[in-house]
Amino acid sequence: MADVAERAGVSAQTVSRVANGSPRVDPATRARVERAMADLGYRMHRAARALRTGQTSTIGLVVSTLATVGNSRMLQAISQAAAERDYALAVVTVGERGIREAFARLRSQGVDGAVVLNEATELARDAEPPADLHLVVVDSPPDPRFSIVQTDHAGGAREATAHLLAAGHDTVHHLAGPAGSFAAAERERGWREALVVAGVTAPEPARGDWSSASGHSAVGRLLGATAIFVANDQMALGALRALSDIGRRVPEDVAVVGFDDIVDAAEFRPPLTTVRQDFDTLGRRAVTALITAIEGGAPVAETVAATLVVRASSAGA
Repeated sequence: MADVAERAGVSAQTVSRVANGSPRVDPATRARVERAMADLGYRMHRAARALRTGQTSTIGLVVSTLATVGNSRMLQAISQAAAERDYALAVVTVGERGIREAFARLRSQGVDGAVVLNEATELARDAEPPADLHLVVVDSPPDPRFSIVQTDHAGGAREATAHLLAAGHDTVHHLAGPAGSFAAAERERGWREALVVAGVTAPEPARGDWSSASGHSAVGRLLGATAIFVANDQMALGALRALSDIGRRVPEDVAVVGFDDIVDAAEFRPPLTTVRQDFDTLGRRAVTALITAIEGGAPVAETVAATLVVRASSAGA
């Protein structure tokens, strides 16, 4: 460490901060120290550091499922962000024994803290988190017990709904996500708010479970719609197929807008207008908030903007 400090022209404490992934280092200084580490072949020994500091430089991820595209994208984003800070990642799913068992498994692995993802956040709010386990929750109402990082779901939904109304549709129907999901509730709230601003009574929404199959089956409850805002892109894919099955053209007969902007959204037929979630930024901010908490910082609440991406599925009425 002394050799690295001398080569980089900094103190040993600064080298320690860089090695431990502390955010309290100027970017230019961090780059200079990392170059010196690379030149000298310096590597931290995780087990030795854990014995000395009582921290393992391992964080956990608690998730209810990885079957949805959004959760898989968040896993990738958090994994990359953790690696950039030289933290390992341990992933646990909430099984039949509940979230307390998931927390127990993480504690047995010696993690320094954990990110709780999407549908698992409701379980985390209802349970009492372990006092010695720092938590960051992705998508949650305010809670003083942990940090919160979330997408502006309601803002994105308002923009999507306003876009469809501006195209000339009298109203916008909604294919909502599952009851109990914070993200689904926020997207439904944004849809309703946009209709209120336009002086339009909200139609009764249909509801799916985030899967393409549920989107396909829900279209039967939206047969009078000329515009549909769908709570995620996977359900929108199922809706597009169902509309094609019954001979309704998109966008000529029905305009469709999704949410997430998954990788293949531009390859749908027609290419899907959707609200883009910035999963990379969500992952980075969640990891930064967690490491800040691990180092003694105060809980934070951050919201990441969502952006409407207009494609062919939402052409004018």
